[in-house]
Amino acid sequence: MSAIITIIHVIVSLVLIIAVLLQSGKAADLAGAFGGAGSQSTFGPRGGQTLLSKVTTACAIIFMLTSLGLWISSSRTGRSVLSGEKAAVTETTEQQDPKTAAEEKKSEKEEKKDSSDPEKK
Repeated sequence: MSAIITIIHVIVSLVLIIAVLLQSGKAADLAGAFGGAGSQSTFGPRGGQTLLSKVTTACAIIFMLTSLGLWISSSRTGRSVLSGEKAAVTETTEQQDPKTAAEEKKSEKEEKKDSSDPEKK
């Protein structure tokens, strides 16, 4: 299911990029270059929505929905990025004095002997 959503997401994102790049700005005429609004209306020229702006709006909505779908599907899997990794080995014993490290190893061996010896239990 997430593979289908991912494919749709990539296609919609490419269409959205192309649609945004093909659109002309609000004041793309010569008057817009000098700060003019291009019309005598108060808020500038406002025509009907073009096909390109409708495609952009639709792609933006689909992009947001597929993003949410991918986020939800990724949270439901419940697996971690580090699920197959082993624990990190610290270098504290190697950085210690060789005598101290040898003493710790000796005490660990003695503890193992004590726990495995049935007579002491």
